[in-house]
Amino acid sequence: MATAIQMPALSPTMKEGKITRWLKKEGDKISSGEAIAECETDKSNLEIEAYEDGYLLAVTVKEGESAPVGAPIGFIGQKGEKVDVKAAAPAPAPAPAPAPEAPRPAPAAQVVPIRPAAAASPPPPPPPPSPAPSGRVFASPLARKMAHDQGLDLAVLQGSGPAGRIVKRDVEAALSKGPAPRAPVPAPVAGRRQPEVLPLSTMRKVIAQRMAEVKPGVPHFYLTIEVEMDEALKIREEAKALESKVSVNDIVIKAAAVALRRSPKMNRTFQGDHVLQHQNVDVGMAVAVEDGLITPVILDADQKTLGQISAEARELAERARRRALKPQEYSGGTIAVSNLGMYGIDSFVAVINPPHASILAVGTVAERAVVRSGQLSVRKMMSVTLSGDHRVIDGALGAEYLRELKALLEHPMRLLF
Repeated sequence: MATAIQMPALSPTMKEGKITRWLKKEGDKISSGEAIAECETDKSNLEIEAYEDGYLLAVTVKEGESAPVGAPIGFIGQKGEKVDVKAAAPAPAPAPAPAPEAPRPAPAAQVVPIRPAAAASPPPPPPPPSPAPSGRVFASPLARKMAHDQGLDLAVLQGSGPAGRIVKRDVEAALSKGPAPRAPVPAPVAGRRQPEVLPLSTMRKVIAQRMAEVKPGVPHFYLTIEVEMDEALKIREEAKALESKVSVNDIVIKAAAVALRRSPKMNRTFQGDHVLQHQNVDVGMAVAVEDGLITPVILDADQKTLGQISAEARELAERARRRALKPQEYSGGTIAVSNLGMYGIDSFVAVINPPHASILAVGTVAERAVVRSGQLSVRKMMSVTLSGDHRVIDGALGAEYLRELKALLEHPMRLLF
């Protein structure tokens, strides 16, 4: 029986996707894991992969057209199998009839219905799935995304879809029965350490609950500090003399990372019933793109030189504007830097990008009159505002972090050793 190829959720915030190019045409043979189409999402341009072997029987979403996550974009099945494409489209809701009408004849049977029609008696239970070769679990892209987000191990589920495939309703049914069985932790990547799971204390649970009641979603708090940037600008000028491009933003990212390493309690993310203590320091940077914003992540930013951060930041920003980032390049991290200084903005507050626990809003560097040792003088000053997730970070901790950040920026030679 033909199986619908669903529009997968290719990013955490994706609601729909646009097919920019089909890499396969109707009638082509497809192997599991093979890229079949290119999709434009709210974050980037990515490939859609097939999750089973077969032939592309029909394309229901043409190039240039959009479809919501979970909607069929095509069908895969056995060679020569017929598919009723019209039956796959959601039927419009019928308008209310002013008066009772005579019974209409039952519609003809459909080859590939998306959802079984309601019947007077419940359908017989699906046959048990056949074991997948090599232990592979067959699941729809949406079911895989839901299971990944909830930490659910697909191997413990029994699918109710075609050929025992795990679909959305199977994941929903498993989650409704209580805490999801956790999927095994993947093997760590070389040089990268897995985050430590920390239980929430009773006090922290109450704080998280009350803060979320006062400010739903992520309860923010804000702290602002003024930083002298005279010495940091000297670093930038010295780099320029050496024909190396280092921006103020690069210096801020490096300082934010080193300060995070020295304030490990800031390097956490809230996960509902527990906290993740991250072992690596990964810093996001907000990049304005057409019609939106995206936050690429610089991994292990505390261990990289200013030159490395500068080169990586420029490369990520350029690909972000072309919508050519991979999901792993804009996922993760615990803190982000949002810089509007180049637009002449003195100061602002930024909204945290979940699952991050904080974000730094960086203003412009400008000459201001300040008092030093009782004398009025002129310094190049910059305003930095920290937005913190009050469920996992408190004001005192955020203040200590900003104090460390200020010290690093005002004595930037510490960033070079």
